[in-house]
Amino acid sequence: MIKVLVSGCNGSMGNNVVNAVYGEDDMEVVAGVDIRAEEGSKVVAKDGTELAPAYNDLAKAIEETNPDVMVDFTHPSAVAHNIEVGLAHNIDVVVGTTGLKDDELARLEKLIPEGRTLFVAPNFTTGAVLMMQFAKMAAKYFPDAEIIEFHHNHKADSPSGTAVRTANMIAEARDFTTTSPGKETEIDGCEGARGALVNGVPVHSVRSDGFVANQEVILGSLGQTLTIKHVSHDRVSYMPGVLLAIRNVGPRSGLIVGLENFMMED
Repeated sequence: MIKVLVSGCNGSMGNNVVNAVYGEDDMEVVAGVDIRAEEGSKVVAKDGTELAPAYNDLAKAIEETNPDVMVDFTHPSAVAHNIEVGLAHNIDVVVGTTGLKDDELARLEKLIPEGRTLFVAPNFTTGAVLMMQFAKMAAKYFPDAEIIEFHHNHKADSPSGTAVRTANMIAEARDFTTTSPGKETEIDGCEGARGALVNGVPVHSVRSDGFVANQEVILGSLGQTLTIKHVSHDRVSYMPGVLLAIRNVGPRSGLIVGLENFMMED
């Protein structure tokens, strides 16, 4: 049985993780952590079952419940500290919180204990992972590529981790740079119209009620366009990927970025 601690258990994603783990036979929730958790409260499943104690102190939660894996869906401002605490307590860490920069990941990688895993996924939906892989495959054949990503208006970072990851994968697949007009075409007072350049790829972020997480990769070539689109209608779409990560971090070690590292083995 895999013992799971859910960091951010009272948030929308954390609550979904709690219920997903609760529904599996080979894992259990042993603790929840949330800054809003009250002393003596419980992690409660959607059917009303009390699953585990809830804490507002991550270190105390780990020390008292001895989890195998910590799953973190919290906030970009808190995630690095949470990872540090998890690794310092010699447990595997699965991170769905976005906003970690490459230099920060490099720093955290040095903190991973021997035989433990820090797994970071820009996106846990299997469809989004495939979208990124398809975009990488197509990038070398299309001189132009742009990304439009749509998220709910409570998302704490722009662009999304998925968009940044996709842009980097597109750039890695190319041996050329786009010749499409860029920021030099933006008119006075409308700076940003061409989006943010991420590794040479324009990225446009939309934030609005009505979205969960959508992304389109638009690739252009002479006389043709290719659009690769993924839509998450509900946060439950992330859960198969989260469960896949929980099951796969134990036998591995070191820093692993991207759910495709586990998907391609299935």
